[in-house]
Amino acid sequence: MEYRNVLTTCPYCGTGCNLHLQVLDGRLVGVLPAKGHVIADGGLCIKGWNAHAFVHDKDRLQTPLIRKNGALTEASWDEALGLVAESLGKIKAERGADSIGILTSAKCTNEENYVLQKFARAVIGTNNVDHCARL
Repeated sequence: MEYRNVLTTCPYCGTGCNLHLQVLDGRLVGVLPAKGHVIADGGLCIKGWNAHAFVHDKDRLQTPLIRKNGALTEASWDEALGLVAESLGKIKAERGADSIGILTSAKCTNEENYVLQKFARAVIGTNNVDHCARL
């Protein structure tokens, strides 16, 4: 049996709490708080304590899906992102930039939220940006 702890940052908000992922035989099995961390000081919120739970879930999507002929089919990342870019361009051309909105999340860092709002304003041309800490 091989066991190790991997120090990382919690993915659930921009606070930046550190935690240790517990890895047993190459499989993520649990989480421990980082004792003495400047923010969490050895504690975690309920989301942090469960940060490992989704990784091996049988229903977790691991490949982009694109709807073709009414059915969802697996696609490459290049194909999926190309479709998104094409669709956003078409919507913007047909209905205007303000017909598009961007939702951000507390799961993103402040820097990621900044990039998303910058993308909305500078690339798409809309101020329709919203944030919901519950996402």
